[in-house]
Amino acid sequence: MAKVGYARVSSVGQSLDVQREKLGSCDKLFQEKRSGTTDTRPMLKQCLDYVREGDQLIVTRIDRLARSTLHLCQIAETLREKAVDLVVLDQNIDTSDATGRLLFNMLGAIGQFETEIRAERQMDGIKKAKDRGVQFGKRPALTADQILELRKRREQGILIKDLMALYGLSKATIYRYLGTKNA
Repeated sequence: MAKVGYARVSSVGQSLDVQREKLGSCDKLFQEKRSGTTDTRPMLKQCLDYVREGDQLIVTRIDRLARSTLHLCQIAETLREKAVDLVVLDQNIDTSDATGRLLFNMLGAIGQFETEIRAERQMDGIKKAKDRGVQFGKRPALTADQILELRKRREQGILIKDLMALYGLSKATIYRYLGTKNA
């Protein structure tokens, strides 16, 4: 029986040190810096492919493992089919017994609920900010007067490459301001 650890942080700026320390007793450790919301987590895939019957997959928290309750259930089913137990250190979960499996499913559902509530709050905040006139995204590179000037210069026959140099913009941005794909 091998103890296989999986550690994940959401961004490059975060550190895996705390998780690595907690998973120090593992025989093998898979780790990555990827958002939990993404489908592409190659180290998780490798980890799930690696574990064998009788192994334990150990994580520090459930949210380090899955991106949603559905994903968590899919991982749990994969582990069950392979006869691999899941141990979640910070939440004292061990799926080798019925109580651990119940707690695992309950915490997974609560975690999904928290994620959805957070997303709703974020969308509410964005809507309120937009209602107050807050603009999101990159600011326009040119003013309305500059756009008119750009269009006039193009009508006078100035080449796109010259307009790019003059305004310090990419070809795609110049075309966007001209309102055509091939002006």
